[in-house]
Amino acid sequence: MRFPCAKWDKRLLEFLPAPARPPFRPYFALMFLWKDDKVLLAHIKNRGWCVPSGRVEPDESGMDAARREAREEAGAEVSDVRYMGCYRITDGRNIQWAELFVGRVDAVGEITACTESTECRFFGCCDLPSIYHWWNPLIEKLFTYSKEVLMR
Repeated sequence: MRFPCAKWDKRLLEFLPAPARPPFRPYFALMFLWKDDKVLLAHIKNRGWCVPSGRVEPDESGMDAARREAREEAGAEVSDVRYMGCYRITDGRNIQWAELFVGRVDAVGEITACTESTECRFFGCCDLPSIYHWWNPLIEKLFTYSKEVLMR
């Protein structure tokens, strides 16, 4: 499956589907969160509605970071977590990597007080183009792909 590239500020994002893995430790991790046909998004200050994401701490794996961000930013307890693939993020000189995961939402609790997130909410796929903070052809394809990976 081929995915379009996207520009983010001065960076180029390329998505490489599983089984592709970063050649070295990922810097970021993202988690697509599904419950039936709805996706759980977090509202992040200065960004808007998006999937939970954040830096991978020195003592954790990409999957651990994605689970932590899901808990902190969306209050989500997740099961059936699956690896989707990775972003190669380039700005001309530097390359960073991010791992992307998808999981099923088992429960939604409190959002951690020390997070950037102000709230979380479930949305239908038809709502995403109008509310997602950075909607583009790559993100659109990733939502579709995340659902396909989860249904395998």
